[in-house]
Amino acid sequence: MTIREELEQAEHERLASWASFSDGTRGRERPEKECDMRTAYQRDRDRILHSKAFRRLKQKTQVFLSPEGDHYRTRMTHTLEVSQIARTIARTLKLNEDLTEAIAYGHDLGHTPFGHAGERTLNRLCTGGFSHNEQSLRVVEVLEKKGQGLNLTFETRDGILNHKTSCSPATLEGKVVRLADKIAYINHDIDDAIRGRILSEQDIPAEYTDVLGHTTKSRLNTMIRNIVSHSMGKCDVFAADDVLEAMRGIRRFMFEHVYVGSAAKTEESKAEKMIQELFCFYMENISILPEEYRSMIAEGQQQEVVVCDYIAGMTDTYAIATFRNIFEPKSWGL
Repeated sequence: MTIREELEQAEHERLASWASFSDGTRGRERPEKECDMRTAYQRDRDRILHSKAFRRLKQKTQVFLSPEGDHYRTRMTHTLEVSQIARTIARTLKLNEDLTEAIAYGHDLGHTPFGHAGERTLNRLCTGGFSHNEQSLRVVEVLEKKGQGLNLTFETRDGILNHKTSCSPATLEGKVVRLADKIAYINHDIDDAIRGRILSEQDIPAEYTDVLGHTTKSRLNTMIRNIVSHSMGKCDVFAADDVLEAMRGIRRFMFEHVYVGSAAKTEESKAEKMIQELFCFYMENISILPEEYRSMIAEGQQQEVVVCDYIAGMTDTYAIATFRNIFEPKSWGL
């Protein structure tokens, strides 16, 4: 018996009957020989962790564009916080922690530079629209490894695609990540907004904090424990209605006071203009795109989709440097 087979057997002994078992995966788009040491979901996790798209997350905006300080979240730290929360919930509910971690690592790979400002701009410019969850799936299916993709299992790809609130993941592990994503960003966005003196803890309406808690630590504890207590022993993952409503209320509050019009968002119009100018430039100058993107167009993929692929893959710093290189005049002389 291989190490992988021992791990698969241990899953059946340890996990709930409704968990996703590694040896029961619906498989990959391209069949592969199994690893003798790692389960299918462990391989998915490792492939995402070692991907170029994952490394770029460290220089992509989460919410606050170019903050002055070392402790504000990036898309990378957000991803790690989602993974930690999701793994805690999955472990407690006896779900597959490896699949949960793989989905968490991959869920935001398709995010643009400059956070949702970049996403809004590409959605407006691209005829077919642009959504970061669909782009995350495209990253792992098409864009990584120069067009080969990562060839992940169905369950991991499904969780990545369906992590948004409006979606319905096919696995309980996917449902865990979908909730963990909300828990993470609600709390770390509040934390960053307080750090940036955009709001104070006392500004958050008491009708929400009385339910969830009056500190980041207490809110995290409340949300996670509530999901665990309500989902324990059930073939579903959910929180109590009052907790869900308080989470929605805080999200609405953050939209009104932080996400739109606050001091932290004053540079977003510049970022949107930058993304638009880059898009228009590359639509008119396809020959300047890297060879792997030109090849995709030559093979019949839509030009504007490929241009979106290239821009969405940029980090904040690379997008700014590219914009300057293209549009800022350079000195010259003898």
